[in-house]
Amino acid sequence: MLEVAGLRAGYGPIPVLHGCSFTIRKGEFVGILGHNGMGKTTLMRTVMGYLRAIGGWIRYEGEDITTLPTHQRARRGISLVPQGREIFPNLSARDNLRMGLLRRGRAEAAELDGIVAEFPRLRGLLDRDGNALSGGEQQLLAVARCLCAKPDLVLLDEPTEGIQPSIIDELVETFARIRRQYSLTMLLVEQNLDFITQLADRVLIIQKGQITRELDRAALTDAHLISEFLGFAESTSP
Repeated sequence: MLEVAGLRAGYGPIPVLHGCSFTIRKGEFVGILGHNGMGKTTLMRTVMGYLRAIGGWIRYEGEDITTLPTHQRARRGISLVPQGREIFPNLSARDNLRMGLLRRGRAEAAELDGIVAEFPRLRGLLDRDGNALSGGEQQLLAVARCLCAKPDLVLLDEPTEGIQPSIIDELVETFARIRRQYSLTMLLVEQNLDFITQLADRVLIIQKGQITRELDRAALTDAHLISEFLGFAESTSP
Protein backbone atom coordinates (compact mmCIF):
# COMPACT_ATOMS: atom_id res chain seq x y z
CA MET A 1 0.00 0.00 0.00
CA LEU A 2 2.73 2.49 0.99
CA GLU A 3 6.27 2.36 -0.32
CA VAL A 4 8.97 4.78 0.81
CA ALA A 5 12.42 4.57 -0.75
CA GLY A 6 15.54 6.64 -0.18
CA LEU A 7 13.49 9.44 1.35
CA ARG A 8 15.40 12.56 2.32
CA ALA A 9 13.91 15.65 3.93
CA GLY A 10 14.70 18.30 6.50
CA TYR A 11 14.23 21.90 7.54
CA GLY A 12 16.03 24.45 5.40
CA PRO A 13 19.73 23.55 5.39
CA ILE A 14 19.30 21.01 8.22
CA PRO A 15 18.87 17.43 6.92
CA VAL A 16 16.86 15.03 9.09
CA LEU A 17 15.94 12.04 6.92
CA HIS A 18 18.91 10.40 5.24
CA GLY A 19 17.55 7.84 2.80
CA CYS A 20 14.64 6.37 4.76
CA SER A 21 13.08 3.24 3.20
CA PHE A 22 10.23 0.91 4.21
CA THR A 23 6.97 -0.60 2.96
CA ILE A 24 3.54 -1.17 4.51
CA ARG A 25 1.13 -3.75 3.21
CA LYS A 26 -2.60 -3.14 3.15
CA GLY A 27 -4.18 -3.93 6.51
CA GLU A 28 -0.93 -3.88 8.49
CA PHE A 29 -0.29 -1.98 11.71
CA VAL A 30 3.38 -0.98 11.53
CA GLY A 31 5.24 0.80 14.30
CA ILE A 32 8.31 3.00 14.00
CA LEU A 33 10.21 3.17 17.28
CA GLY A 34 12.92 5.67 18.11
CA HIS A 35 14.13 8.31 20.51
CA ASN A 36 13.41 12.01 20.13
CA GLY A 37 15.42 13.66 17.39
CA MET A 38 15.70 10.54 15.22
CA GLY A 39 13.34 11.84 12.50
CA LYS A 40 10.00 10.26 13.41
CA THR A 41 7.85 13.38 13.09
CA THR A 42 9.79 14.58 10.05
CA LEU A 43 9.03 11.26 8.38
CA MET A 44 5.31 11.54 9.08
CA ARG A 45 5.14 15.14 7.90
CA THR A 46 6.96 14.23 4.70
CA VAL A 47 4.70 11.27 3.95
CA MET A 48 1.66 13.52 4.50
CA GLY A 49 3.13 16.25 2.30
CA TYR A 50 3.64 18.97 4.90
CA LEU A 51 7.38 18.80 4.20
CA ARG A 52 8.87 18.58 0.74
CA ALA A 53 10.99 15.54 -0.03
CA ILE A 54 14.42 16.50 -1.36
CA GLY A 55 15.28 12.98 -2.44
CA GLY A 56 13.78 9.53 -2.85
CA TRP A 57 10.12 8.78 -3.49
CA ILE A 58 6.79 7.86 -1.91
CA ARG A 59 4.27 5.56 -3.61
CA TYR A 60 0.73 4.99 -2.38
CA GLU A 61 -1.43 2.29 -3.95
CA GLY A 62 1.11 2.15 -6.78
CA GLU A 63 0.95 5.89 -7.51
CA ASP A 64 3.95 8.18 -7.08
CA ILE A 65 2.74 10.86 -4.63
CA THR A 66 6.16 12.34 -3.81
CA THR A 67 5.27 15.78 -5.16
CA LEU A 68 1.52 15.79 -4.50
CA PRO A 69 0.22 18.51 -2.13
CA THR A 70 -1.22 17.49 1.21
CA HIS A 71 -4.88 17.91 0.26
CA GLN A 72 -4.51 15.56 -2.70
CA ARG A 73 -2.92 12.91 -0.50
CA ALA A 74 -5.86 13.30 1.89
CA ARG A 75 -8.30 12.80 -0.99
CA ARG A 76 -6.55 9.55 -1.82
CA GLY A 77 -7.22 8.25 1.69
CA ILE A 78 -4.21 9.24 3.81
CA SER A 79 -4.87 10.96 7.14
CA LEU A 80 -2.53 12.16 9.88
CA VAL A 81 -3.16 12.44 13.61
CA PRO A 82 -0.34 14.89 14.34
CA GLN A 83 1.94 15.16 17.31
CA GLY A 84 0.38 17.56 19.79
CA ARG A 85 -3.15 16.80 18.45
CA GLU A 86 -3.57 20.18 16.70
CA ILE A 87 -7.29 20.37 17.32
CA PHE A 88 -9.06 23.73 16.95
CA PRO A 89 -8.97 24.98 20.56
CA ASN A 90 -11.72 27.62 20.22
CA LEU A 91 -14.17 25.32 18.43
CA SER A 92 -16.40 22.86 20.20
CA ALA A 93 -15.57 19.18 20.00
CA ARG A 94 -18.59 18.79 17.72
CA ASP A 95 -17.31 21.49 15.35
CA ASN A 96 -13.87 19.92 15.35
CA LEU A 97 -15.48 16.72 14.11
CA ARG A 98 -17.49 18.64 11.53
CA MET A 99 -14.21 20.00 10.13
CA GLY A 100 -13.15 16.42 9.57
CA LEU A 101 -16.31 15.79 7.52
CA LEU A 102 -15.71 18.62 5.04
CA ARG A 103 -13.93 16.39 2.52
CA ARG A 104 -16.74 13.85 2.46
CA GLY A 105 -19.80 16.03 1.86
CA ARG A 106 -22.18 13.48 3.41
CA ALA A 107 -25.16 13.74 5.74
CA GLU A 108 -23.53 15.31 8.75
CA ALA A 109 -25.71 14.18 11.65
CA ALA A 110 -25.60 10.49 10.78
CA GLU A 111 -21.88 10.58 10.13
CA LEU A 112 -21.16 12.31 13.45
CA ASP A 113 -23.34 9.88 15.36
CA GLY A 114 -21.48 6.94 13.85
CA ILE A 115 -18.05 8.35 14.71
CA VAL A 116 -18.98 9.43 18.25
CA ALA A 117 -20.33 5.92 18.91
CA GLU A 118 -16.74 4.69 18.55
CA PHE A 119 -15.53 7.13 21.23
CA PRO A 120 -17.86 6.89 24.25
CA ARG A 121 -15.75 9.32 26.30
CA LEU A 122 -16.52 12.09 23.79
CA ARG A 123 -20.30 11.78 23.98
CA GLY A 124 -20.70 14.19 26.89
CA LEU A 125 -18.01 16.57 25.65
CA LEU A 126 -19.31 17.59 22.23
CA ASP A 127 -20.37 21.08 23.33
CA ARG A 128 -17.10 21.86 25.11
CA ASP A 129 -14.40 23.90 23.41
CA GLY A 130 -11.29 21.97 22.46
CA ASN A 131 -9.15 23.87 24.93
CA ALA A 132 -11.46 22.78 27.78
CA LEU A 133 -10.65 19.11 27.20
CA SER A 134 -7.85 17.23 28.91
CA GLY A 135 -4.84 16.13 26.88
CA GLY A 136 -6.20 12.61 26.63
CA GLU A 137 -9.64 13.82 25.58
CA GLN A 138 -8.04 16.03 22.93
CA GLN A 139 -6.13 13.02 21.62
CA LEU A 140 -9.32 10.98 21.32
CA LEU A 141 -10.96 13.94 19.56
CA ALA A 142 -8.04 14.17 17.11
CA VAL A 143 -8.38 10.47 16.29
CA ALA A 144 -12.15 10.78 15.88
CA ARG A 145 -11.70 13.80 13.60
CA CYS A 146 -9.25 11.79 11.51
CA LEU A 147 -11.82 9.01 11.07
CA CYS A 148 -14.40 11.54 9.86
CA ALA A 149 -12.38 11.80 6.64
CA LYS A 150 -12.84 8.04 6.11
CA PRO A 151 -9.15 7.29 5.52
CA ASP A 152 -7.61 4.05 4.37
CA LEU A 153 -4.14 4.79 5.79
CA VAL A 154 -3.87 6.48 9.20
CA LEU A 155 -0.58 8.03 10.33
CA LEU A 156 -0.27 8.35 14.12
CA ASP A 157 2.47 10.66 15.39
CA GLU A 158 3.36 9.96 19.05
CA PRO A 159 -0.22 9.74 20.34
CA THR A 160 0.86 8.95 23.92
CA GLU A 161 2.88 12.14 24.39
CA GLY A 162 1.67 13.94 27.50
CA ILE A 163 -1.24 11.52 28.04
CA GLN A 164 -2.19 10.03 31.40
CA PRO A 165 -1.84 6.22 31.73
CA SER A 166 -5.59 5.52 31.90
CA ILE A 167 -6.10 7.21 28.53
CA ILE A 168 -3.10 5.38 27.06
CA ASP A 169 -4.82 2.08 27.89
CA GLU A 170 -7.98 3.41 26.27
CA LEU A 171 -6.03 4.42 23.17
CA VAL A 172 -4.71 0.87 22.80
CA GLU A 173 -8.26 -0.48 22.85
CA THR A 174 -9.50 2.27 20.53
CA PHE A 175 -6.81 1.80 17.89
CA ALA A 176 -7.21 -1.97 17.89
CA ARG A 177 -10.99 -1.65 17.55
CA ILE A 178 -11.08 0.99 14.80
CA ARG A 179 -8.45 -0.91 12.86
CA ARG A 180 -10.80 -3.89 12.70
CA GLN A 181 -14.01 -1.88 12.34
CA TYR A 182 -12.79 0.29 9.45
CA SER A 183 -10.27 -2.13 7.87
CA LEU A 184 -7.52 0.46 8.32
CA THR A 185 -3.84 0.34 7.55
CA MET A 186 -1.97 2.15 10.32
CA LEU A 187 1.52 3.59 10.78
CA LEU A 188 2.45 4.56 14.32
CA VAL A 189 5.62 6.41 15.36
CA GLU A 190 6.34 6.25 19.07
CA GLN A 191 8.97 6.03 21.77
CA ASN A 192 6.63 4.29 24.23
CA LEU A 193 7.76 0.69 23.90
CA ASP A 194 4.87 -0.89 25.81
CA PHE A 195 2.29 0.98 23.72
CA ILE A 196 3.78 0.10 20.37
CA THR A 197 4.28 -3.55 21.38
CA GLN A 198 0.57 -3.97 22.13
CA LEU A 199 -0.50 -2.72 18.71
CA ALA A 200 2.04 -3.25 15.98
CA ASP A 201 2.37 -6.34 13.78
CA ARG A 202 6.01 -5.42 13.25
CA VAL A 203 8.25 -2.55 14.29
CA LEU A 204 10.87 -0.58 12.43
CA ILE A 205 13.74 1.05 14.31
CA ILE A 206 14.64 4.59 13.22
CA GLN A 207 18.03 6.01 14.07
CA LYS A 208 19.46 9.28 12.75
CA GLY A 209 16.93 9.54 9.95
CA GLN A 210 17.23 5.98 8.64
CA ILE A 211 15.36 2.73 9.20
CA THR A 212 18.06 0.50 10.62
CA ARG A 213 16.24 -2.66 11.71
CA GLU A 214 12.91 -4.48 11.55
CA LEU A 215 11.62 -6.46 14.53
CA ASP A 216 8.60 -8.68 14.92
CA ARG A 217 6.37 -8.22 17.96
CA ALA A 218 7.98 -11.09 19.84
CA ALA A 219 11.41 -9.47 19.59
CA LEU A 220 10.15 -6.44 21.49
CA THR A 221 10.02 -8.51 24.68
CA ASP A 222 13.75 -9.24 24.39
CA ALA A 223 15.23 -6.73 26.84
CA HIS A 224 18.80 -7.34 25.67
CA LEU A 225 17.91 -6.73 22.03
CA ILE A 226 15.95 -3.57 22.80
CA SER A 227 18.78 -2.30 24.99
CA GLU A 228 21.25 -2.93 22.18
CA PHE A 229 19.33 -0.84 19.67
CA LEU A 230 17.49 1.73 21.73
CA GLY A 231 18.41 1.58 25.40
CA PHE A 232 14.74 0.89 26.21
CA ALA A 233 15.32 -2.30 28.18
CA GLU A 234 14.27 -0.67 31.44
CA SER A 235 10.74 -0.09 30.13
CA THR A 236 10.21 -3.84 29.67
CA SER A 237 10.83 -4.53 33.36
CA PRO A 238 7.84 -5.16 35.67
